[in-house]
Amino acid sequence: MITSTKNQQVKYVQNLIKKGKARREEGVYVVEGLRICREIPEKEVITLYVTQAFLREHRAEAEFFRGYPCEMVSDDVMKAMADTQTPQGVLAVVRQKAWGLKDVTGGAGSQKEREKSRPACVMILENIQDPGNLGTILRAGEGAGVTGVIMDKNTVDIYNPKVIRSTMGSVFRMPFVCTGDLFGTLKNMKQNGIRLYAAHLEGKNSYDQEDFTCPCGFLIGNEANGLTKETAALADTYIRIPMLGQVESLNAAVAASVLMFEAARQRRGVRE
Repeated sequence: MITSTKNQQVKYVQNLIKKGKARREEGVYVVEGLRICREIPEKEVITLYVTQAFLREHRAEAEFFRGYPCEMVSDDVMKAMADTQTPQGVLAVVRQKAWGLKDVTGGAGSQKEREKSRPACVMILENIQDPGNLGTILRAGEGAGVTGVIMDKNTVDIYNPKVIRSTMGSVFRMPFVCTGDLFGTLKNMKQNGIRLYAAHLEGKNSYDQEDFTCPCGFLIGNEANGLTKETAALADTYIRIPMLGQVESLNAAVAASVLMFEAARQRRGVRE
């Protein structure tokens, strides 16, 4: 059992939680909490850390995690390692997953698999800064059936612990790509027949007047400033979400969710 907060493994986990650079260099990240730890694909778990109290209180879970590479730690060590104020007694160091653009747009696999797959429906995020917004977009995206998420390099690190928690496990299943060349990525998508819609205050058509049954992508900009002019200019169409009262715009995650679920609604009608 690890009982010292000065243990090298403890310092390693603390560093991963605090520093995105360390996560990128190591190719790993930290997942914390019982519910989300249960959803980690077993082959991606490097080390699971648990307390004795956790094993006593969650015997069924202890059995579930049997066979995982595991380290026992004291309650004090868990508190020192964890990112939350009241840790549940279980966290894991997990391998990062590598997705490609074809995974995000639904173009991966054999031709037969692509023919059976749903058309691309991609969330494209520019400079999203709030971890809760990014995590919520991934979670809502899985629920709405989008094919993936693309982020520019200025968007908050998807492996930030707050992002991971807010995904509620969707981070393990939703394909995502972080690109250092957003313009190039968008041009590639357009060349491959994916229509780009920008959620924009200058949009002439309401979002529910457009056809999202074709391969499409939604551009969502920074919480405070929206999309940059350069990125917005690459959109095929500006769309707006009509507002009542004195509200000018929605939270980025809420706006993204409205668009994703409208696309899902339209596509259900096509399937039916």
